[in-house]
Amino acid sequence: MTFAHRIASALLVAGTAFSVPASAAAEEVKVGLIFTLSGPAAALGEQGRNGFQLAVDELGGLGGLDVALTVVDDEQKPDIAAGRARELVEREGVDFVVGPIFSNILQAIFRPVTEGGAFLVSPNAGTSNYAGSECHPDFFVTSYQNDQVHEVMGAYAEREGYKSVILMAPNYQAGRDALAGFKNSYRGTVMNELFTPMGHFDFSAELAQVAALRPEAVFAFMPGGMGVNLVRQYEQAGLKEIPFLSAFTVDESTLDAQKSSAKGMLAGANWAPDMDNDASRQFVRAYEERFGAIPGTYAMQAYDAALLIDSAIRSVGGDLSDRDGLREALRKADFESLRGSFSFGENHYPIQDFYLTGVVQREDGRFHTSIVERIFDDYQDRYVGECSMQ
Repeated sequence: MTFAHRIASALLVAGTAFSVPASAAAEEVKVGLIFTLSGPAAALGEQGRNGFQLAVDELGGLGGLDVALTVVDDEQKPDIAAGRARELVEREGVDFVVGPIFSNILQAIFRPVTEGGAFLVSPNAGTSNYAGSECHPDFFVTSYQNDQVHEVMGAYAEREGYKSVILMAPNYQAGRDALAGFKNSYRGTVMNELFTPMGHFDFSAELAQVAALRPEAVFAFMPGGMGVNLVRQYEQAGLKEIPFLSAFTVDESTLDAQKSSAKGMLAGANWAPDMDNDASRQFVRAYEERFGAIPGTYAMQAYDAALLIDSAIRSVGGDLSDRDGLREALRKADFESLRGSFSFGENHYPIQDFYLTGVVQREDGRFHTSIVERIFDDYQDRYVGECSMQ
């Protein structure tokens, strides 16, 4: 088999398809990437796409096979995402679909992909329902179950003795999972839960409540552009004396815009760019050199998704028709994760460590998250018992 790879990229945007015909060579694996690549949250999807492509380039393919890669923009719209996922499976005939970023998009593409006969690997979205009663043998997650990262911050708030908090999140599945996760680990008083629409950018009303109620801490899950605005407005409102705890609100997808407004803010994560292992350090160097940006968890988890697929294809000797063998190899997760310890639970969600991170500034002026301490060791989500794949 050849270890050279070919990437045929088709970026579908604004309903227009730009495709490159894929070879019918027997030594080719077809992969569809579906990420948010336009709008205020595009930075998240770009990190996912870049991380996966970097891994494919470094590996020279996947599992010894050439790669026909189709890249799709879901536009952060569930109906568009469902249609484009269906096209990936039915028209492009992909073997694997990798994505998305947002949980409502995952719920839109889940059935079109799994019922269409492809394996679905999520490098970010990890809703509670697919970790539990709706788990599926052809669905794998290389990120986390949504609750877990937020449980880190709940545990931290509990340990620090914050007696009252206000919680903030967008009103969709991941937002609801976020606040549920925080409350799983926190026993103090939740003074208010503020749910906002997706794409909410003016937080004056929410911050007025924070100023009026004066909680001992605020916890926020506001990814992408929402997080950029919230952090800036939090500082402008003079509220930085109230500890700001978060997940996916201050990270490598937002910090270039937030800059010093986010300095010192704390978050929960399963990795940070200063993770102390050789594989991670090499990844960060290669990503910065190629893309001119510091990678975040979105890029790391997508890179790991490529390593996972690579390990599975190698395990079956490149025989993509051996779906049972591929599925079993995916379950084994026989690859070196950039985050270190990694394995799958029975529901195909990771068992891994989680960390408290803080925003720091490098000597070159760039901001990034940095590991402060480990909060959970080899932590498995609490929904696995509801999964029938035991």
